[in-house]
Amino acid sequence: MNGLIRWHRPELSAWPHFGRLTDLREEIDRLFEAPMAELARTSQLLSGWTPALDMFEDKDNVVVRLEVPGLKKEDIEVSLHDGNLSISGERKYEEKKEEAEVYRAERFFGRFQRTVALPTLVQSDKVKAQYKDGILTVTLPKAEEAKPKHIDVNIN
Repeated sequence: MNGLIRWHRPELSAWPHFGRLTDLREEIDRLFEAPMAELARTSQLLSGWTPALDMFEDKDNVVVRLEVPGLKKEDIEVSLHDGNLSISGERKYEEKKEEAEVYRAERFFGRFQRTVALPTLVQSDKVKAQYKDGILTVTLPKAEEAKPKHIDVNIN
């Protein structure tokens, strides 16, 4: 072990180019992040907002869950048409206080619409929608012909 020499990282001040490269990288990051963040925010404002959606199926149902906190059940519409489930609604804008100073405003208000193609046929007359704790759960029972069937194998 006598041949090993411990390496010490040189101070950045000893390498003036590293500092300038770091400054350049930070400036490039700012150039790309700021317009993209502004573009994303602007497009969200123009198109409304899009609540998060999960969809899964088991052997009997297709289940769709949508995060829509702060809505009343009267503000939500659910419809089924040609194998597509559409959920729309509106989060009402809250009044701002005139004397209040806003430090952050990240919540979206206005109309939204989500439409998803269902992976299988469902019984439209038995669809149920439940809204609890800001989560809308739509349960769509599968049509009998869409449910998996067990087929016994006979031996002759």
